[in-house]
Amino acid sequence: MLKSLANHLVVAFLKLLSILPYKLLVSIGYGLGYIAANIPGDRSRVVKTNLHLCFPELNTSEIDLLTKQHWRLLGRSLVEKSIIWLGSKKQLSDMIEVKSAVDLTSRKPRILVNMHFTGIEGSIILSALAKQHHWPRTSGFFQRMKSPFFNQKIIEWRNRFGGNSIDRQGNSKQIIREIRNGDFIIIAPDIDLGTKDSEFVPFFGIETNTVTTVSRLAKITGADVCMMTTTLKADESGYLCEIKEPLQDFPGADPKTDTARLNQYFEKEVRLRPAEYYWVHKRFKNPPNNKPNPYN
Repeated sequence: MLKSLANHLVVAFLKLLSILPYKLLVSIGYGLGYIAANIPGDRSRVVKTNLHLCFPELNTSEIDLLTKQHWRLLGRSLVEKSIIWLGSKKQLSDMIEVKSAVDLTSRKPRILVNMHFTGIEGSIILSALAKQHHWPRTSGFFQRMKSPFFNQKIIEWRNRFGGNSIDRQGNSKQIIREIRNGDFIIIAPDIDLGTKDSEFVPFFGIETNTVTTVSRLAKITGADVCMMTTTLKADESGYLCEIKEPLQDFPGADPKTDTARLNQYFEKEVRLRPAEYYWVHKRFKNPPNNKPNPYN
């Protein structure tokens, strides 16, 4: 009973956040990020470990500054999820601009490769604007949550404009069918999902466990692979969801080489805006050759 009440209170709080003036919402997020940056804990250690591993050239003061900048933006993105999950099409359109180098109406089989910047869930804008722009349906993977209540709620919220959330452990035939049908498939492969169907390829000079899903699906379906990012605008007034031209000569003959190529693209993008990357994830938790876990 108490757990159910708490769940509904959280939903009510998210609804309240979603109707606040956007500038106020952003300020609240920055405040939460400031507080989080000053609370010691496991995730704070993960952030600093990742930054030390990826930017060994930075001194302690520079790492501390980058850590604070990251938490500031992460706090913002957390409260903005109230709009992502519950906001109207207008709110999403005001918050996120779409810029595409490809014709999104063509229904050409296409895989959109997203990456884990703090604004990653801004990709829902494709679903929100699909009907008015005659874009196909958007499908994306989701990771199951521990809470069955919020697992179902977030699926409903993400799909409210006609999108389709696909369980990462779901039916691969469904994914292939969606791609061949010309629907958008969004995949974010820059997290450690375990060693199954993965290869160790460089990321910031570190051999990093990375899924080969994009290469394998592109090979099976003949789909174009387009890189996609949702990042803060320079003035921090909102986000830009940008879809690039298809990668040339992708996939190649070797999924490992393809995956390494994607990781190098991710690294290049992260170096342009390091505070925006999702450093709270344990990206290096499965090191090769039984090396020690850097987060222990």
